[in-house]
This record gives sequence, structure tokens and C-alpha cells, in this order.
Amino acid sequence: MSEAVPLARRLAAEGLGTALLVATVVGSGIMAERLAGGNDAIALIGNTIPTGAILVVLITILGPVSGAHFNPAVTLVFATRGETPWRAAVPYVVVQCLGGIAGTMIAHLMFDLAPLMIGVKVRTGPAQWLGEAVATFTLVLTILGGLRCAPQSIPWLVGLTITAAYWFTSSTSFANPAVTLARGFTTSFSGIAIANVPGFVAAQLIGAAVGASVSLLLFPVQRRAAAAEVMAPGE
Repeated sequence: MSEAVPLARRLAAEGLGTALLVATVVGSGIMAERLAGGNDAIALIGNTIPTGAILVVLITILGPVSGAHFNPAVTLVFATRGETPWRAAVPYVVVQCLGGIAGTMIAHLMFDLAPLMIGVKVRTGPAQWLGEAVATFTLVLTILGGLRCAPQSIPWLVGLTITAAYWFTSSTSFANPAVTLARGFTTSFSGIAIANVPGFVAAQLIGAAVGASVSLLLFPVQRRAAAAEVMAPGE
């Protein structure tokens, strides 16, 4: 991200981007569930494609403003690498979480539901936690590898990674603490029981840490300043 962009503008981009991402995840989940006629596979397809698509769009248009993290795990990875100042990382995480919750509210209101509802869909256990760790590991590896090898392709790389991870992980790839928290306030297809959120977030942070460590071995940082110009999120 460019330090020339005022922090307030960067925070606005992070909050807005995360809100639109969650609105897409939750809204497409509601629409898919209503139209799928009880077929969960069809509903998941209807939830997957819009999520991957909106990531490509949001990263492309907001990346030059804030780096387009939309994901506390990604922000923390860049902060630990020294590519995002901690003075920016902490408010980034705050606005990402608030933006995510706002996204859930927007989606609910569009479909004539209560703004917030306590999630009840059980998503827990070692298999799903492993799924979240793998999804977040893959996302971080993709971002850091993309920055090194194909920085202009980051929007597509991230969108395609999340699209794939919806299907190859047992958890359907939340891979994002802010999005996970926001999805804890919906009872729709894309929701998660609020009590299961901490387990998912812990797994995501572990996966992100492992992804960052492996990336240091595979893609040694040579030009931190250049890499910091383009950052990217997750679902």
C-alpha cells in the first residue's frame, strides 16, 4: 500500500471492501438457498461463484487505495513482515470486523430479514479446523507467491483460490477472521454458530502463520517496499 494515501482513506476502503465482500457472501448464500430447492451442492455453487467474482473486482479497484486486505489474517501477516506498520494494522483489523458485520446487515435488509441474527449453523471439530487452517495457508501462500511472481495477477489469483477452496476444504473456506465473525450473525446458508467462531479464527491464524513461514522459504523477500504496494485479502 502507498504511504502517500491518507490512513483515513485506506480505512474507508478496507471497511467498504469488507462490507461488500460479506454482503456478497451472505446475500448470495440467501439467494442460493432460496432457489436451490434443498440441493446443497447447487446452493454452494451459487454461493461460490459470486464470492470469487467480487474478490477480483474489489481487489482490482481498492488495492491501489488500501492494499485490499479485507482480512485480519492477511493484515497481520504483512505487519509481521514489516510491510504494514502496526499503527495502520490495528485500525485495519477494527474496520474490517466492523465492515464485515455491516455487510451482514446489508445482506439481511436486502432480503427482508432482521439486520442481525445469532448464527446457529454448527461448524466445528478437528476436520473443519484443519480445513480452515489449510484454506488460510493456501490464501497466504497465494498472495505472497503472487506478489513475488505475478503481482498484476493478484486479484485473479485470490478470487480463484477462494473459489477452489470453497470446494476442496471441509469448512468451505472462510479463511478470514472478519468474515467469520460477520457470518456468526446470520442464520442463513453461509452462517456459522457464534460459539464456533473462535475455533475457526484460531485455525485461520495458525494457517496464516504457517503460510507466511513457508513463503519465506519459497519466496525470500527481496524488495519489501515494492511488495508492500500491492496486497490482497480473503473470504
